[in-house]
Amino acid sequence: MENAQNKFYSSISKYYSEIFPYSAMQQKFVQACVGNLDQKQILDIGCATGELAFHLAGSGATVAGIDLNEDLLNQAIQNKIHPKLQFRQGNMLELATDFRKEQFDAVLCFGNTLVHLQSEEGVEHMLNGVNNVLKPGGHFLLQILNYDYILGEKVSELPLIETENIRFIRNYKFQNNSALIRFQTDLQIKAEDTTVSNQTTLLALKSSKLTELLERAGFKNIQLYANFKQETFGGAHLPLVVSCRK
Repeated sequence: MENAQNKFYSSISKYYSEIFPYSAMQQKFVQACVGNLDQKQILDIGCATGELAFHLAGSGATVAGIDLNEDLLNQAIQNKIHPKLQFRQGNMLELATDFRKEQFDAVLCFGNTLVHLQSEEGVEHMLNGVNNVLKPGGHFLLQILNYDYILGEKVSELPLIETENIRFIRNYKFQNNSALIRFQTDLQIKAEDTTVSNQTTLLALKSSKLTELLERAGFKNIQLYANFKQETFGGAHLPLVVSCRK
């Protein structure tokens, strides 16, 4: 499955920053939770092309960005250069091996990255790794999609992303008696009149199960939000944003 996911992100890597541009709200959320970023050590899991990591470094943090996909990472390394920023290929299941114990003040995992793991056991292992590399009292900030809403309402089509250059169509295919969802995409490149189609598998992780796994991994002060503005979680909204502490 890792190879299929890697192929998926390579296929859209050239247009990734256009599909998912930098969001200032993400940085505001990090600062609202963590406080002054000066001298803070931050790990960005699933950093992709490095947009958020670069802006966090620009605000004073020392940032390590990791991603599995080499095509995304190469863009980050080439285009997002800052003395307080370092990118490397890394697996979110190997945090305790790749980083020092209690190394970071904050760990981030945005962009629905977590649910690329294929089982609750994998998620729990990853969360234990995050706990290991966080300093006491450190912050873990997470964003996935609201699978309570998606599963409850059988939301099969995510909002269209369209720019001057591309249209990005995203659909979910549900599987009976399975927490796994087929994520199918069509990237239409307007100038070339071509379409790049791909699919990967995601774990539809409900908020109650996520909270349970966070608690089992030792996290406290778990707060769920509907978006990075920290609005109340629940109902017909797509994001699920989480803040918690070690």
